[in-house]
Amino acid sequence: MRRSEFQELADHVFGPTLAGIHIRGLVLEDVGGVTAEQALADGVPVRRVWTALCDAMDVPEQDRWEIPMQVKRRS
Repeated sequence: MRRSEFQELADHVFGPTLAGIHIRGLVLEDVGGVTAEQALADGVPVRRVWTALCDAMDVPEQDRWEIPMQVKRRS
């Protein structure tokens, strides 16, 4: 998973505004008790950070990994 995919999924799952708030402000215990932004800066694998963020926000598994084509087309 690339960082750009992480951001695209976060924007889709949480909405652009809340995605930024969660990425910069939510402390994720699963990646060392830091924010997603800090974990990525520290070199934690992107997929691991995404999984930790989704787990913390109780995002269902089926909503984590794919953006529907009809949504992608509108972007």
